[in-house]
Amino acid sequence: MQDTKLPRYESLIRRFPDFPKPGIVFIDWMPVLGDARAFDELIKDMMALVSDQQFTKVASLETRGYFLGLPIAHELGVPFVPVRKKGKLPGPCISQEYELEYGKAAIEIQQDAISRGDAVLVVDDLLATGGTMRAANQLIGRITHRVFDLFFIELDGLHGAELLDAPFRSLYHTRE
Repeated sequence: MQDTKLPRYESLIRRFPDFPKPGIVFIDWMPVLGDARAFDELIKDMMALVSDQQFTKVASLETRGYFLGLPIAHELGVPFVPVRKKGKLPGPCISQEYELEYGKAAIEIQQDAISRGDAVLVVDDLLATGGTMRAANQLIGRITHRVFDLFFIELDGLHGAELLDAPFRSLYHTRE
């Protein structure tokens, strides 16, 4: 885990207090997508965090994770695996259920998307409470034990890292 403050991203990240509900500060990094140079630097900086690793697949959680996972997979020259909400992918799928504060949800991947020998980089934009990423790790971990997580932003105050079983790195830390 890298403890870094990145001023060039800080100027583009917006905070929306009490969204989507009171007491939550929503971290909006979408303006980075609107700045081609900053986005290019972001992908390079995230890839640098895992340059000591070798991956055969990149998986990402829908939807914001796709914005980062797809270009990283492209740069690495490896296939991309979408992790989606249950019922959104065609063909045979495997799923993983997980707890939400208000009930249960499930995510899935296509059954043939990952093989036993794959080394999978799981990319998401934000590590908050860690529940969805933990489910993704459990899902992928049923096929291969070579799983590594990568995040743009880690919300340290929510302690999501405590739920993760896979090794991980985060580019940017905040206490929101």
